[in-house]
Amino acid sequence: MRTTEKCHYGTLVCVRDTAPRGEVMQKPLPSSISGFEKKHPAVWEAFAKLGEACHETGPLDEKTRRLVKLAMALGLRHEGAVHSATRNALQSGVTREEIEHVAILAITTMGWPSAYAAMTWIEDEISHRDGSK
Repeated sequence: MRTTEKCHYGTLVCVRDTAPRGEVMQKPLPSSISGFEKKHPAVWEAFAKLGEACHETGPLDEKTRRLVKLAMALGLRHEGAVHSATRNALQSGVTREEIEHVAILAITTMGWPSAYAAMTWIEDEISHRDGSK
């Protein structure tokens, strides 16, 4: 049975699945992140605390924060950040249509090639989640 319990690690969010017997199984962070966490635990802990404080401070609700983070990732043209922001937005209940709208809004700001590239990164995550890839 899938339930999501979000635990913030900086700008990353891990999702915990609850197994049928009730035990919690945390999905691992990407290996590049977990490797850094192991090598520099004090830095990682400080980063995670800063990320959580930034995420929770202010009047924006969860959905809006996730859409803003996706827009920033698109604007910076960071593929990994777009993938992560898309996953986190989906896990927070943001719809496919809302995510796609953010990318469409980017067309006139970033230009077609950059916005379309971001759309393919978003589609990668949506397809992966839906099991079609």
